[in-house]
Amino acid sequence: MTLEDELTATLKALTHPTRREILDLLKDGPKTTGYLDEQFGEISRYAVMKHLSQLEEANLILVRREGRSRMNYLNAVPIQEMYDRWMNKYQSMHASSLLSLKSTLERGTNIMENHGYKHDTFQIEQEIRIQAPIEKVFKSLTEKIDSWWAYRLCGEDSTLSFEPEVGGRFIERGASGEAGALWGTITYINAPCEIRLNGLLGMQGAVNSAYSYKLREEGGETILSLSHHASGLLDPEWHAAHDGGWKELLGTFLKNYVEEGKTYSEQQK
Repeated sequence: MTLEDELTATLKALTHPTRREILDLLKDGPKTTGYLDEQFGEISRYAVMKHLSQLEEANLILVRREGRSRMNYLNAVPIQEMYDRWMNKYQSMHASSLLSLKSTLERGTNIMENHGYKHDTFQIEQEIRIQAPIEKVFKSLTEKIDSWWAYRLCGEDSTLSFEPEVGGRFIERGASGEAGALWGTITYINAPCEIRLNGLLGMQGAVNSAYSYKLREEGGETILSLSHHASGLLDPEWHAAHDGGWKELLGTFLKNYVEEGKTYSEQQK
């Protein structure tokens, strides 16, 4: 299929309001086919399945079977491609990483697949118990994130900041203050109970990645639930790497910072 054929398929898939609504439902994370069917009581299951099939053919959703369930994941790459074609590229710094890979593949090099990258999805769910009030944990996830987030892309002297509002950035800046790495963009926030972000978290290329924190108090402690899903062209090792990375970040560095006041640098000594 040529680039023009793919663009035609994307535009055709987006013409129907039901298909657009399905994509809206998938923005917050993967959904089962059964769940999506329940959201459209006015139309038949057959019609919903047909819409899902058209979205899959247009590569706007990726499907993965998990047990007896069919999970549907949003794939935003074709929409990003449309944006890049008609909008000024300098208006979106995030488009280049997605589309550079797309262009490489279209030139016939197939670099990513030759290195083991495949169209796939992964889902990570973790739960951490922290001996502290919910407000303290939420503050650590936002205002105090520079104190415990151990992973750095811009050198040991870099700083991290979190803008706790929709559209705000979780960003790392180098020692001289220049913006260096965008770890996430906030898509939803309800203090002190929930935060949702979109961010690649070290992955590169044609990837759609989102993660969220949900907090609740129980028996004098805070239970932090992490959910991270990614879809697109993925390295098979990324799932395990991110699963282990989250366990270290939240289960060790964040937990020790909140409970004992130890920064990530103090914990690494």
